[in-house]
Amino acid sequence: MTGLPRIAITAGDPAGIGPEIAQKAAADPRVLDVCTPVIYGSLSDDGVAFARGRVSADAGRAAYDAIVQAVQDATKGAVAAVATAPINKESLKAAGLPWPGHTELLAHLTGARRVAMMFYSETLRVVLATVHIPLRDVPAALTRPRLEETIELAAAELPRFGIPTPRLALAGLNPHAGEHGLMGTEEDAVLVPAVSACRSRGIGIEGPYPADTVFVRASRGEFDAVIACYHDQGLIPIKLLAFGRAVNVTLGLPIIRTSVDHGTAFDIAGRGVADPSSLVEAVRLAARLAAWRPDAAS
Repeated sequence: MTGLPRIAITAGDPAGIGPEIAQKAAADPRVLDVCTPVIYGSLSDDGVAFARGRVSADAGRAAYDAIVQAVQDATKGAVAAVATAPINKESLKAAGLPWPGHTELLAHLTGARRVAMMFYSETLRVVLATVHIPLRDVPAALTRPRLEETIELAAAELPRFGIPTPRLALAGLNPHAGEHGLMGTEEDAVLVPAVSACRSRGIGIEGPYPADTVFVRASRGEFDAVIACYHDQGLIPIKLLAFGRAVNVTLGLPIIRTSVDHGTAFDIAGRGVADPSSLVEAVRLAARLAAWRPDAAS
């Protein structure tokens, strides 16, 4: 591949803001400076093919088809990376598709054994140990093997982001990180042993630390990334600090995939006011990752 890398931009759910921000991002000078964008998916703007702001099986299927084509092209090297606009989980379900989000679908399409969702910004980086599951299911899902895999994956992948020796912190599941069993037993039973095992393998991981302070410490530079136990624990702080600038990255895939830090915004679809900033950042980061070489982190 010569010249600027070709980066796939999937248009997401065509009933949402995805087509609008895909076109805006593809035309943005900051994007054109670093890559050649290629849009996949429906860009219908007449509101007829897909009713704006409405959940539908047709929209879910269209979003899925675009993702499949982009992943196929990335796998064979026709594009260097994939940056995705948002999809609607209800529309996917209406189309009879079993995956609750991009992360799980991409793992299936690429055959990746272990993946993790990371939100990246210059201010804060967060890796999620569990993703799209109900809060009541988190303690059972937060097993020692799962935590160790997430920590190992974060340590292995962060050098691509210019962090050759990552300093990681694990957020506690319970208030005050369990307070030695007074407010929950998961820390002593699962989290502490997982950290100890990873440290014994040479990974720079500390914790578990109380979640109400560990993200502050990371944002001030003490840690390069925080491993969060569940979806909202990790995404609330990064969206508070960097909404519109944060990028969703799927770690562990054989291809590069980045995405936005927001949803389909059905309430403003078709009005021409959607902000493409996060997708611009996602495409730019995808281009940067595509240019990375292993010796760059040494």
